[in-house]
Amino acid sequence: MLTELRTLIAVNRYGTFAAAADRIGLTQSAVSSQIKRLEDALGFAIFDRTGRSAHLNVQGHAILVKAETIVQLFDGLSDVPHGAATQTLLHIGAIASVQSTLLTRALKSLRREFPAVPVRVSPGVSMQLMNQLDSGEIDLAVMIRPPFGLLPELRWYPLVNEPFVLIAPSSMRSNDWAALLQSSPFLRYDRTSFGGRQVERFLRTLKLEVRDAIELDDIHALIRMVASGLGVALIPMAETYLKLPKNVRAIPLGDHTFYREIGVLTRARKTMSLPLVHLLQCLQECGTHTGAAPTPGSNHQGRFLHRL
Repeated sequence: MLTELRTLIAVNRYGTFAAAADRIGLTQSAVSSQIKRLEDALGFAIFDRTGRSAHLNVQGHAILVKAETIVQLFDGLSDVPHGAATQTLLHIGAIASVQSTLLTRALKSLRREFPAVPVRVSPGVSMQLMNQLDSGEIDLAVMIRPPFGLLPELRWYPLVNEPFVLIAPSSMRSNDWAALLQSSPFLRYDRTSFGGRQVERFLRTLKLEVRDAIELDDIHALIRMVASGLGVALIPMAETYLKLPKNVRAIPLGDHTFYREIGVLTRARKTMSLPLVHLLQCLQECGTHTGAAPTPGSNHQGRFLHRL
């Protein structure tokens, strides 16, 4: 209908069908046909015809105003900054514990290299992010490694391993984590989450009986509950949680330490956009150089747990 709208504007500008046809390079018959198609599409006449002359009626004048607006908007679609049309939104999913640390550092580098690329960060739990990635809703997910095999359509890039520790109120002076775990109310990392499944597997493997009190999927909230004296909890010592409240202490699990692996999940594809490749590389570099979450067996592990 855009062609018909342009013809309507030409007829109004040059006064007659014949004059409009002459100016836009059509026959008078072609102009008449286009106006007829427009009227048929609208469902009413926009010209009053008397003999060989035709004049816009009241409805025609109303349509003309809208036609001019539509054509003007369409013609303005190409008026965008140079290069902006090629910048595609990067939609990133991320669990809460990496948004202010790993992801922030990686995005800082991305903005320096690709300042015009818009980025949207969506929070979520790992299972939700994995499903969103698989369905194409997001381009990349920074999350906990799934405790099961990945679909062949997905690719996993490890970043950091975060050791689990027992956190307890500072008033509990014992370093016997197993005794504290079994004698105190247990604040449980939600068993439906990937990290919570690791905690459940750890307890079953060591045959530890706990007194379940509260269960939730919010590590910050677990820390606050421990600070309030509600019990003890097993949590991953992510970089964002390193500054524990003064009335909370972290007790290493020694030889029984287990880890939550944080990484990047992407869809398997032959080509990735340059900004997405750059972001992945930045995340890997930030994961390699972070001092908050050493890999198992590294020389940094002892120093990291000693800080707790």
